[in-house]
Amino acid sequence: MTATAPRLGASPIRRPFATAALVAALVSLLFGLMLTGAGPASAHAALTGSDPQDGAVVATAPKEVTLTFSEAIAVGDGSIRVLDPSSKRADTGAEPKDLSEGSTVRYGVELHPGLPDGTYTVAWQAVSADSHPISGAFTFSIGAPSETTVALPSEEVGGGPVGVVYGIARYAAYTGFILLVGGAAFVLGCWPRGASARPMQRLVVRGWVTLTAATLVMLLLRNPYTGSGKFADAFDLDGLQAVLDTKPGAALVSRLLLLGAAALFIAVLFGTYARREDAVEKKDLTFGLAVGGGVVAAGIAATWAMSEHASTGLQAGIAMPVDVLHLLAVAAWLGGLVSLLVALYRTPDIGSRAVRRFSRVAFGSVLVLAATGIYQSWRQVGSWSALTGTRYGQLLIIKVVLIAVLLAVAWFSRRWTARLTDTAAASVGAEATDTAAAAPGDAGEVSGTEEAPDGVDPARAAQLARQRAVLTATKKKRIRDADPERSGLRRSVLAEAAVAVVLLAVTTVLTSTEPGRTEEEAGAGAAATAPAATGPVNLSMPFDTGGQNGKGTVRIDIDPGRTGSNELHVWVDGSDGKPMDVPELKVALTLEAQEIGPLPVVPDRLAEGHWSASGVQIPMAGEWKVDVTVRTSDIDQVTIDENVKIG
Repeated sequence: MTATAPRLGASPIRRPFATAALVAALVSLLFGLMLTGAGPASAHAALTGSDPQDGAVVATAPKEVTLTFSEAIAVGDGSIRVLDPSSKRADTGAEPKDLSEGSTVRYGVELHPGLPDGTYTVAWQAVSADSHPISGAFTFSIGAPSETTVALPSEEVGGGPVGVVYGIARYAAYTGFILLVGGAAFVLGCWPRGASARPMQRLVVRGWVTLTAATLVMLLLRNPYTGSGKFADAFDLDGLQAVLDTKPGAALVSRLLLLGAAALFIAVLFGTYARREDAVEKKDLTFGLAVGGGVVAAGIAATWAMSEHASTGLQAGIAMPVDVLHLLAVAAWLGGLVSLLVALYRTPDIGSRAVRRFSRVAFGSVLVLAATGIYQSWRQVGSWSALTGTRYGQLLIIKVVLIAVLLAVAWFSRRWTARLTDTAAASVGAEATDTAAAAPGDAGEVSGTEEAPDGVDPARAAQLARQRAVLTATKKKRIRDADPERSGLRRSVLAEAAVAVVLLAVTTVLTSTEPGRTEEEAGAGAAATAPAATGPVNLSMPFDTGGQNGKGTVRIDIDPGRTGSNELHVWVDGSDGKPMDVPELKVALTLEAQEIGPLPVVPDRLAEGHWSASGVQIPMAGEWKVDVTVRTSDIDQVTIDENVKIG
């Protein structure tokens, strides 16, 4: 029956050019997305607090500096450095102390005793529990702020050319895993005869090579990626040894060992399995390869689960096996999709049975992806506000939309699959048989195993054989393209693959983006400790000492009204509104919430009714109580107060 569905796209003659253009566009878009997400990786653990706080001015030198993070981190010597105004180390240089309690992650370093006044810089660098490098810096002052000569690197850790190459390797690793696992699963579960097809063999082998090469690159670049950012440090043996002692390093080494087992699996699949003819023996071998290959594939997927998002945060014991299932389902779906595309375009004999088998596999994979994806989304996002208000949540929305588009295209593919028959494949096989019967010597001539007939130039015979081979391939392609169902299926599968490439790129960017739940928690912590965005403080407080001429108003200005050094001005006006001199005036500041103060301030008289004090130190932001003592005679005085927020 002739298909009535409209034929989309170019004519058969122009289709290769349209396909090439689409592939080129996809590659360009892919690398654009990759490079967008390959800069400095967003911090997956965030600094949520410190003691002293950022910008704080303390009266005396603290004994230690502590930092609080949103999740677990890995630290070492030099992970937290405290630098004095001349850029010399103010800490003892010892490894940071783990001061964590319960769910609170806190580290501290001891300071040298007797530190002089001035502004100190705290620079920190660590590796988040999900393998991503993080860094930052802030300042605090002892006594009073001062000039500082500390120059911090302008480039964040994990950025620069090393970060770009590392990001590309991360994407290549995911791609290689999908092609390797998805291609092998497609051959073993959907199209066993594809084990002897060269295009399928090349696809799976290239997936293995890509994953292996990307893993080696990531292992070598791990040290400069989390540290100096210099390519030369990739061959630093001490740095490499340090990487091997970390969780990400152990995961990469484990992946390489599992890839050795995967190479053996590939050799059996495309060797012994492809040549096996006996049905019973092949069935037994299929079962063995399925079990062994499944174990190896799950192990490779676990190397991501044990070192990235799933290994830290809420319910890590549940999240890691869920992440393994998610990755395997992605590989079975997208890798099988690419395999089907290669089979439809590069092989003449894939039948409807194999396509329908893959359709069932893809449906099961989508169900697994939906279940595991919902759990992962709840775990990483946690709230509707994080879904719409964080970069991770916004990327997740884009991913969901792409999956919906992919499912819509897959629905059209299923319609073409329902119409697919094996007529074209049988015609191709018959045509190939007829060609072989008409020219029995062609195969030998092409392969070089059969000599040319007497009196015929061998070079000319080889040329004729190549021409016949091209003619045969052209006939096969013409017959294959003449099947409208098969052509429609190829176009819809190509569209699926196009959406899948973009989906994979977005997913890769997601893995290097701070989870929405963590970003919201870090933002809340930072808001709680950040200085209040207030300006100069202006107060007006009436007083009455009870004596003659004892009534008036005290006006106070504190400028700039934030932590650190401030200028304080006090004006005293009499009941008639004119400037009023008083024998004594004192001011004190108290931060009752932190039990700081009272900090006395003794202003100097500048003019009648006007006092001033410079360099008034406010150590931290908060709700401060301003006490003013006014004495109008030897026996008449009063203390008045008012609360004010100072940032």
